[in-house]
Amino acid sequence: MGQFIFPVLMLGLLGWMVFSQKKQQQNRVNALNQIKKGDEIVTIGGLYGIVDEINDQKVVLDIDGIYLTFDRSAIRNRVTEAASTVPVEAAIEGTNEESDSAIEE
Repeated sequence: MGQFIFPVLMLGLLGWMVFSQKKQQQNRVNALNQIKKGDEIVTIGGLYGIVDEINDQKVVLDIDGIYLTFDRSAIRNRVTEAASTVPVEAAIEGTNEESDSAIEE
């Protein structure tokens, strides 16, 4: 009886490791699929940049006016999302109100 416990335990641990790895891989794929133009990302080499263009195989980053092309799998993670699409009129009105209040003070 004791000789069957160890192999069953090992198979259980192996199954748990495979399941855990597949879950991590699926989470990474989902994270990479959510990246869009304007997001700030970090590459596996440690470069920070803003996504200028992205497709299934490559991503083009804008790093201080320099455009670099990377393989999509070279993305480590997303630092910040692209700014939400605010209508231009609302953005302009908001800046005018802030500057008017600064002038009054």
